[in-house]
Amino acid sequence: MTENKSQDPGWLVIINPNAGRRRGLLDWEEISGYLREYGLDFIPVFTERPKHATEIVIEYVERDKFRKIVVVGGDGTMNEVVNGIFRQKQFPTTEISLGMITVGTGNDWGRMFGIPGDYLEAIKILTGNQTFIQDAGEVSFCNADEPGNRYFVNIAGMGFEAAVVQKTNKLKEKGKGGAFLYLFNIFTSLVNFKHVEAMISVDGLDMENKIFNINVGIGKYGGGGMMPSPNAILDDGLFDLTIIRKLSKPRVILNLKRLYNGSIHKHPKVDSYTGKSIRVESADTIHLETDGENLGHTPVEFSIIPKSVRVFTRNAPMESIPAV
Repeated sequence: MTENKSQDPGWLVIINPNAGRRRGLLDWEEISGYLREYGLDFIPVFTERPKHATEIVIEYVERDKFRKIVVVGGDGTMNEVVNGIFRQKQFPTTEISLGMITVGTGNDWGRMFGIPGDYLEAIKILTGNQTFIQDAGEVSFCNADEPGNRYFVNIAGMGFEAAVVQKTNKLKEKGKGGAFLYLFNIFTSLVNFKHVEAMISVDGLDMENKIFNINVGIGKYGGGGMMPSPNAILDDGLFDLTIIRKLSKPRVILNLKRLYNGSIHKHPKVDSYTGKSIRVESADTIHLETDGENLGHTPVEFSIIPKSVRVFTRNAPMESIPAV
């Protein structure tokens, strides 16, 4: 007897109505019109609270067998969807294809793949049905003395960056946003920030430094176009670690341009490494963010998950490793 295969349920479209100062909601009529124009059979679901996108993915993939998901939102919504893909039990992660229509403020994940801000052009990428498989990371951390874990697909920050992200997210909750919000909060966060002593291990190599900031990158972009991990390769099976050691506040400001032009690694107070496993400990509390979402604090441990997330894209990123 032949086993009956379930019919393709089409596309699951997850919309964050609050992304990009409510562009997710305000522009949904335009976006959904383009989706219909290009013949996509889709089910739209709006998020209602933090982490709801993760719950939506698990429910619709396990119950209805969706294997094509589109995020209408920003980096935070994408992160939640990726966590749903890893936590669902129906399919291997690479059997689910993930696309994005960017309406957020940072859009650093979309920037890696050249996903345009133009909605129609972004939808054309989905209909082209070309995919690329990138690495993901898993991070374990503490939060109110309880262990937690999270998956991410772009970049994690600890120290100063986590403080900036926390302030930025609080302002977003109040309806503020825009391209310069993150940059503005760099300056305001510098006032009270203190350097901390960190014990860092990369694939068994141990080091101890007084640090200003730590980045663990799969992708290279963060903070709305900055490049804290400019040499990161999306599918090489390695994290790119950038450690900014203790810097005076004037020198932080003077060297901001290095984060935009990709020359941060050339600064004498910056160390860079690659590795599959990274651990950060401290007698002080060092806070953590991934893909623009604040999580918890040290001790923190990162593990790479090679080639585990399938992404709709027009062209493979130039920095990727050629398929063999």
